[in-house]
Amino acid sequence: MNITKVVSEKDRKDFIDIGCSIYKGDKNWIRPLDKDINFVFDKKTNKAFRKGEVERWILKDNSRIIGRIAAFYSKKNSKEKNKVGGCGFFECIDNQTAARTLFDTARKWLEKKGYDSMDGPINFGERDKWWGCLVEGFDIDPNYLQNYGKPYYKNLFEDYGFQLLFRQLTFLKKVRSPLSDRLSERAEKALKDPNYNFKTLEKKNIDKYIKDFTKIYNEAWSKYPGVSKLELSQARLLFSQLKPILDEKILWFAYYNNDPIGFFISIPEMNQIFKHVNGKLDLIGKIKTFYHLKIKKSCKKMVGLVFGIVPKHQGKGVDGALIMASRETIQEKLGYEDLELNWIPDFNKSMIKVAEQTQVELGKVHHTYRFNFDRSIPVERITKK
Repeated sequence: MNITKVVSEKDRKDFIDIGCSIYKGDKNWIRPLDKDINFVFDKKTNKAFRKGEVERWILKDNSRIIGRIAAFYSKKNSKEKNKVGGCGFFECIDNQTAARTLFDTARKWLEKKGYDSMDGPINFGERDKWWGCLVEGFDIDPNYLQNYGKPYYKNLFEDYGFQLLFRQLTFLKKVRSPLSDRLSERAEKALKDPNYNFKTLEKKNIDKYIKDFTKIYNEAWSKYPGVSKLELSQARLLFSQLKPILDEKILWFAYYNNDPIGFFISIPEMNQIFKHVNGKLDLIGKIKTFYHLKIKKSCKKMVGLVFGIVPKHQGKGVDGALIMASRETIQEKLGYEDLELNWIPDFNKSMIKVAEQTQVELGKVHHTYRFNFDRSIPVERITKK
C-alpha cells in the first residue's frame, strides 16, 4: 500500500472518483456533485481556510485506489486546553490495515500541527455538511451534502480507537400523517396570543428574512458546543446558494410583536434531483436538473434543514405553533410526500422532543467520533450546555 498527498489534477479526480468503486452496485448511494467536494478544498470558496488548513491523501494498492482521507484544523480552537482537529471525506475498502494507514496519516499530520485530538468523520467547515459516520439507515437515500457510507465503516473507526462523541439523528415522516394531540395542545396557547404571528419567507424581501434568520440562529444555537456564531455575510452566502431551489412555502418564521423569535427552515431534498446527473453539473447535468425539478417535478421529499426558537420563548408552545402554522400549506397545497428532520444531535433533547411530537420515526443515525492522541485521556460525550 502506498499513500500520497493529493497534488495534481489527476489526484483530485481520483479523490472524487473512488466513490464510484466503493459503492459500485449500491442502489441507495447517490454520487455527490463533484463541485460540492471541490468547494471544500478550494481556498477561493471555502471560508474555513481563513482560520485553518487542510491536507488530503489517496491510498493505493499498486495502481488501484483503495482509500482516501482529509485532515484539517481551525485556529478558532487554539485556545482550548485540548486542541481538536478533524478528519473527513473518508472512503475505504473493507480492510483495517488500509483504514489504519489513512487514520495514522491524518493523525500524524495533526500532531505536527500541534493538535491533541481528532474528530471524524467531519467537514472542513460548518456542521450542516459532510458530518458523521452513517451507522443506521443504509436502505434510505442519502440527503444532499450528507455522508453516506458502508456498514463496515463503523468498525473501521472504532477498531482504530475512535470513541463516540455524539449521535446525529434523522427522523422521517409522511407529510400527510397526523401530528400528536400533545403538540396541538401546546400550540394553542401561542396561536391564541395576538402578539405571536407566523409567516413564510418572501423572496422579494429576502434580505429582511436573512437578518431575522441570523438573529434567531445566534440566540437559539450559539450555546451549543461546536456551533460558531453566524455572521450576516455567512447567512447571505447560505441563502444565495439555496436561492435557486428555495420554496417560499416551506420556510416559516415566528415573530413576537414583530421581533423574530423562531424558524422552521425546509428545502426540497435535492438529491432526489441530483441522483440523475451522476455527480456532474455541467450543461447536460443542468438540463437534467431543470427537467426533473421544474417539469417532471421528481422531488417529493423535503428536508427540515434547521429549527430554532430563541431561549426566551422556548417552552411556551411556539415550537408547536410554528409547525401547526405551516401544516396546512405543506400538507394540503404542496406536492411533497415525505419530510426528513435532518441532523438533530442527541444532546439537543428539546429538539428531539419536538420531533417526536410530530409523530416521526427514526430513520438514520450518524456517529461523530473523537480520537485522543494521548490514549490515557478518555473521550467525554458531548451533552447539552
